[in-house]
Amino acid sequence: MQDARLSTMIHAVAKAAMATRFVHASTSIDGLAKEDKSPVTIADWASQAVVSLELARSMFSALPLVGEEEAETLRAPESAELRARVVEAVTHAIGRVTEAEVLAAIDRGQGVPNALFFTLDPVDGTKGFLRRQQYAISLALIESGEVVAGVVGCPNLPTTNGNYDVADHAGTLAWATRGGGAFACACGESEIVRAERIHVASWTSGAPVRACESVESGHSKQDLSAELLAGLGSLGTPARLDSQSKYVVVARGGADAYLRLPTKKDYREKIWDHAAGALVATEAGARVCDVDGKPLDFGQGRELAANRGVFAGHPDAVEQLVSAYRLRGL
Repeated sequence: MQDARLSTMIHAVAKAAMATRFVHASTSIDGLAKEDKSPVTIADWASQAVVSLELARSMFSALPLVGEEEAETLRAPESAELRARVVEAVTHAIGRVTEAEVLAAIDRGQGVPNALFFTLDPVDGTKGFLRRQQYAISLALIESGEVVAGVVGCPNLPTTNGNYDVADHAGTLAWATRGGGAFACACGESEIVRAERIHVASWTSGAPVRACESVESGHSKQDLSAELLAGLGSLGTPARLDSQSKYVVVARGGADAYLRLPTKKDYREKIWDHAAGALVATEAGARVCDVDGKPLDFGQGRELAANRGVFAGHPDAVEQLVSAYRLRGL
């Protein structure tokens, strides 16, 4: 049954990538400001609609979908043009759908977490999307607070480690199941048969350490990150890119560590921002935990309420990062 779930998830994410690429191919990318001031685009809505519709058409339609977006803004009379463009993108990916079907599909993402549910970030790294750089479509299945399956579609991420500032035409699709390993291929349904297992890179204490960080400095304390990393060894060339693509880069050996340090005392990460990527990295041999060394707990609702920040990477590197952070008494 788990294999069927994973196949459904991979199919849904690959279709969503078709929708976001369709939006990218348009001459302009329109965005609005959500209440938290982060941009939301036609691609966010289209991607969530595609995934929601694909899951609804599967044997797993009864499972709740906990997503990031809702359709209230799109329903407004003044959003007629936006609605039309979202419907166009969804139709491009999965065939003709009505406006009503698309709006209902987006709102199905407002499900409530329970013992078994899907969680989705339809466009993780929206600012990266708007720059036509790195973003991800991240879908995870959570059971009793643990991620049991995760798919991360990175439509612009090179299939080999390289220049992350440039959109790659092939992209990368990565997935994992609990205890089943992590795999990756080019981002397209036809590429799945060529998927290969991925592993973190080897690393020893004192060796150059390559880190993944967010492009946006507000997402993590980059100065403190540099200090913590310097304590591990000489600093290798850092990789700065948006979204859960960072987990994929770590998982396939393109970086030794990913740091997302708390920027505000009371801030807690959203589950959809980490669930799928954390499992992919873990199954590739990484250790993923919060800055206190605790496993990420996805059973606390829509947020990682029991955790602060995230460390992910080679287990030895993460252990040293946790110790160094603890010594600072932060």
